[in-house]
Amino acid sequence: MTTTRLARVIKVGGRVQRDARLTEVLAQLWTHAPGSFCVVHGGGETISTLQTQLGGAPKFVAGRRVTTEGDIEVLRMALSGVSNKQLVSSLSAKGIPAVGISGEDGSLIVARTFDAATLGRVGAPADVDPNLVCTLLAGGFLPVISPVSRDGDATNGGALNVNGDDAAAAIAVSMEAEELLLISDVPGVIIDGVAASSLNVDEVAHAIESGIATEGMATKLRAALDALARGVPAVRIGGLDALLDSTLGTTLLAAPQLA
Repeated sequence: MTTTRLARVIKVGGRVQRDARLTEVLAQLWTHAPGSFCVVHGGGETISTLQTQLGGAPKFVAGRRVTTEGDIEVLRMALSGVSNKQLVSSLSAKGIPAVGISGEDGSLIVARTFDAATLGRVGAPADVDPNLVCTLLAGGFLPVISPVSRDGDATNGGALNVNGDDAAAAIAVSMEAEELLLISDVPGVIIDGVAASSLNVDEVAHAIESGIATEGMATKLRAALDALARGVPAVRIGGLDALLDSTLGTTLLAAPQLA
């Protein structure tokens, strides 16, 4: 199947998913330009709540969730189940033909573990097969994607915890998206107390290395750098309003090319 080139891959964080305006904004975008984007979502607080209810204790290292073998089922329930279906249901109520899938479906995202000794069942995207997303878009459906991904090294149908920003970046690369838009609960990358309008890759690297950007924001910036390096022409980080206003948020720029 020929890959569908998207205008945008939109990743929405867990806290943004609780904003009552989210589905209305996504519905406006889809009505204006149906078939032009897909949505990848997070849901960290939903995972933590379910972990706690089941007697576990959330643990993070450098902004990434430590994930045991037993935690994988919790992630499937929280992300591919609760968070995914809540977003699909709310979009459907707005008349949008949303379909919820995960990185496991159709082997959309095949991932492999990294730093297993520290993080456990946490993976990074190794391969993306966009055929399922393309099929849904061609059929007039809005794909809503949970980042839980297939473990490329498992022979028994195992899954890995893949960060939503990493998943969105990998899908944007695979589908030749014109823009990767990372929507969070902050208006952009905060530098000296204000949201920067733009940052080049050197400034992004400095923000990570100097500790200006930490934990979740540092993870977003690393995903953004990866997307830019692999050919996505534009990456923007911002709040919900950035979905409807292209002047909002922090635009991340590739390093200028030398003549």
